[in-house]
Amino acid sequence: MKYCVYIVECRDGSFYTGITTNLEKRIKEHNGELKGGAKYTKGKGPVVLKYFEKLETRSDALKREYEIKQLTRKQKQKIISLLV
Repeated sequence: MKYCVYIVECRDGSFYTGITTNLEKRIKEHNGELKGGAKYTKGKGPVVLKYFEKLETRSDALKREYEIKQLTRKQKQKIISLLV
């Protein structure tokens, strides 16, 4: 099972970073199409997927999620621009 670390942009322009094993389902949850989603993204949708990367283990994904969450907004925008 592969894990994805992802960044979505909320309607208010803020970023949310998370991990999942099913990226498509998780985005639908954040957007209220399916039950679930993060408390942070409730009322801030729709969210738009801006970045993701795949990792082999949950441990690696959690470490990478933590690294990304420590970045400044400007640094997050830079890694998002690398995906394009």
